[in-house]
Amino acid sequence: MPAFGLADSHPRRNVRLDTLVRLRWLAVIGQSTAVLVVHVGLEFPLPIWACLAVIALSAWLNIALRLRFHLTQRLEPDRAAWLLAFDIAELAVLIFLTGGLQNPFAFLFLGPVLLSATALPPRFTIMLGAFAVACATVLVFVHYPLPWDVEEPLQLPPIYMMGVWLSILLAIGFIGVYAWQITEESRQLADALAATELVLTREQHLSQLDGLAAAAAHELGTPLSTISVIAKELENAIPADAPHGEDVRLLRSQATRCRDILAKLTELSSSGEPFDRTPLTSLIEEVVAPHRNFGVDIGVTVPDDRSAEPVGARNPAILYGLGNLLENAVDFANERVDVVAAWDSDTIEVSISDDGPGFAPDILDRIGEPYVTSRRRKQGKKDDDDEPTGLGLGFFIAKTLLERSGATLSFANHTAPNRGAIVTLRWNRSEFERLLSFAPT
Repeated sequence: MPAFGLADSHPRRNVRLDTLVRLRWLAVIGQSTAVLVVHVGLEFPLPIWACLAVIALSAWLNIALRLRFHLTQRLEPDRAAWLLAFDIAELAVLIFLTGGLQNPFAFLFLGPVLLSATALPPRFTIMLGAFAVACATVLVFVHYPLPWDVEEPLQLPPIYMMGVWLSILLAIGFIGVYAWQITEESRQLADALAATELVLTREQHLSQLDGLAAAAAHELGTPLSTISVIAKELENAIPADAPHGEDVRLLRSQATRCRDILAKLTELSSSGEPFDRTPLTSLIEEVVAPHRNFGVDIGVTVPDDRSAEPVGARNPAILYGLGNLLENAVDFANERVDVVAAWDSDTIEVSISDDGPGFAPDILDRIGEPYVTSRRRKQGKKDDDDEPTGLGLGFFIAKTLLERSGATLSFANHTAPNRGAIVTLRWNRSEFERLLSFAPT
């Protein structure tokens, strides 16, 4: 299926410098507050000046970044990863000075990794996660005593400390992967919607050419009629054997030709509206016609009684959506594709089926999501390795456009021994017959 270039490569993942600077200021404030409360408020002994020096180093880095760069600048992934690695190292030193993994704030190791999972490529998240786990592992064995009451020092058993270490490891792995998956799906959806808007805008511009052509024909009709009248009078006034007689006759014939061309342009849009009303069978034929010469037999079945045939808008969303589904069916069919239309007083139904391999069972429930490959291409057609092809973006765009036009879609495979896929579209008839004025949002 077409992917419109947008699916070939996702936008580069990056993060604004201002985001990292603001988060680091929050960390500086939080760390300073925690250290002062423990040392001054609770009067627990800890290396206060060493802790404040580490926090001051983080604040100095923020000031340096603010002076050196524009805060609106988007950082390259590797630079952002280095800054997040600094945050992990700074936190590790603070945890080292305040009890190692016995310190309940040790779970803050998850913060930089989580931010990387949502904003940076996976390889940087993996490296930062490994760095955080390595720091946590060292802190299990090497650290200053936990700030506590001197008379009753806290002694946590080794097995409990191993549990804390394991929980940090699992949190970094599980929450990091989860955050990456959610963000990736959101990014893919945004990409696909952007492609949808581009396609729809293009289709609407093409549709509006009908109205523009009619307007141009109307405006040019009067001066062209004047030219034709003058050319005819000159032809009658000049003898046939005059030096410019042939030129005058040519001028008149070309003026007549121009009037014929303008008449055809006027017929493109008799209503002057961007979207003309068209019967359902004509709409289906317009969708099917471009795909009849690809070696696949396309059969169209409609009710014999056309007296109650639905007439709806010539909506570019419907044209593109149906065309995309039909193209997919032709691409995967072995010999035949069937398009069946039916209607009654309440509903309209159009089904597109083929005799190809059908939808893969493992993704049948997720068809229509962006970047979900719908099917395996049949043997001997373009790719002979029977690997999934396409990224599912075309299917997603078609589904989105058709649903915006009021259709509901269902996807299924033929029951054995038959093979092939079936896509069924249903509209509420009253909604289909409204003159939709579909415009991209």
